[in-house]
Amino acid sequence: MATKVEGAAGTPERAEVGSIVDTDIAGRLDRLPWGRFHVLVIVALGITWVLDGLEVTLAGSLVGALRQPPMAFSEFDVGLAASSYLVGAVTGAVGFGWLTDRIGRKKLFFITLALYLCATAATGLSWNIYSFCLFRFLTGAGIGGEYTAINSTIQELVPANARGWTNLVINGSFWIGAALGSFMSIVLLRPEVIDPAWGWRVAFFTGGAIGLVILLLRTWIPESPRWLATHGYTAEADRVVSGIEKRFTDQGVTLPPPDPKKHTRIRVRHHTPLSEVAKAMFVDSRKQTLVGLCLMIGQAFFYNALFFTYALVLERFYDVPGGNVGWYLLPFALGSFLGPVVLGRFFDTVGRRPMIAFTYGISALLLVGAGWLFQIGVFGPVGQTVVWMVVFFFASAAASSAYLTVAETFPLEIRALAIAAFYAIGTGVGGVSGPLLFGTLVESGSREYVFGGYLLGAALMAVAAVVGGVWGTAAEGRSLEDVSKPLASA
Repeated sequence: MATKVEGAAGTPERAEVGSIVDTDIAGRLDRLPWGRFHVLVIVALGITWVLDGLEVTLAGSLVGALRQPPMAFSEFDVGLAASSYLVGAVTGAVGFGWLTDRIGRKKLFFITLALYLCATAATGLSWNIYSFCLFRFLTGAGIGGEYTAINSTIQELVPANARGWTNLVINGSFWIGAALGSFMSIVLLRPEVIDPAWGWRVAFFTGGAIGLVILLLRTWIPESPRWLATHGYTAEADRVVSGIEKRFTDQGVTLPPPDPKKHTRIRVRHHTPLSEVAKAMFVDSRKQTLVGLCLMIGQAFFYNALFFTYALVLERFYDVPGGNVGWYLLPFALGSFLGPVVLGRFFDTVGRRPMIAFTYGISALLLVGAGWLFQIGVFGPVGQTVVWMVVFFFASAAASSAYLTVAETFPLEIRALAIAAFYAIGTGVGGVSGPLLFGTLVESGSREYVFGGYLLGAALMAVAAVVGGVWGTAAEGRSLEDVSKPLASA
């Protein structure tokens, strides 16, 4: 249980650049049993996806209110607002992702969450489409930054044998927020409860208030010990891991000795040059880059195109009043949350590659079937929603596995930036274009045109299924350092 430093000592708190760190931190973290500490990590970090789901669903559910005076949004305005949020998420992911790898995971928890809560509260003060889009952009930037910092931390704190299920459940908790957003929209859009002109504003104010509470939940989460050791904070890394271990021994758990094969020798660096980041992603790990891009683009188009415009579909093709949209989004969200919870275990047992191929492939097939049923008008709004519930049970697990794949198949020094890059490209190509395209297709009033959009989403998911199944990484049960050796390994 020691981290040794060879070479120049630097300061008492931080080893000098170029000195060699011999650490067993990876082995100590991976040999921990599942415990209360990990549950708290899920709650404190998974709440980010709850917030994202809340944001996305509120924006979708409140379409009816936003299309009424004083805002009077058109269908194009709705798509523009959705894309503004996603552009902000892309921008925030890249900028904050770079900072996360450079200055640490924990600091970014608070910076990005503070930006989110301020911006989402400001959205409730919007006075026209331009101010609304600006505040949605800033809200997205905060959420995008959260994605990078938190996905990195999940990977680096959770034992290897539970990493897949944990990651999928945390990413899947987006849909708890979606259900909450649906319920809030049902309540806040009823005239007998609150004036409709104020209901949508109160909904966004509530999102900001929830973010303020989460700031307090984050205070106890430690910095990633793996990040600390790589950046020369060896003593602090030991203190963090010892504190985590003490939580288990205080409860009477006898911890086995760390696996000696998981000792890591690292040459200390205080930052990683962008040229080395590019080389690692596009030369040394080009296969992983191809897989990550296909998975991210496929799921981003699939999810954002369908979910951001589902309220428009209900209103345009089924004459569902805006105040009732939330009732249809609730079962939609339930199926999407159950998918990662039920299927997540199989990513750790059956394996990453076969489960990625299965979830992406079945999602593509089911989307074609659901789109065809929509085109010929077999079901009313209830029946069609049940069909989407089944589709997204599998698609939600597939989408979550994209973040899992990117987060664990790139070295620690560039993990957050890699997550940001793939999220940015996937969301930029699939997420931003999707809502705009589907907003236009829905506005046309043609079921055939909308079905054509569904076929495009299914094709992207099918390609991702093949690429992930053939060239994905079998990372189940393996230490992060084994899956992708740190760039600074000595």
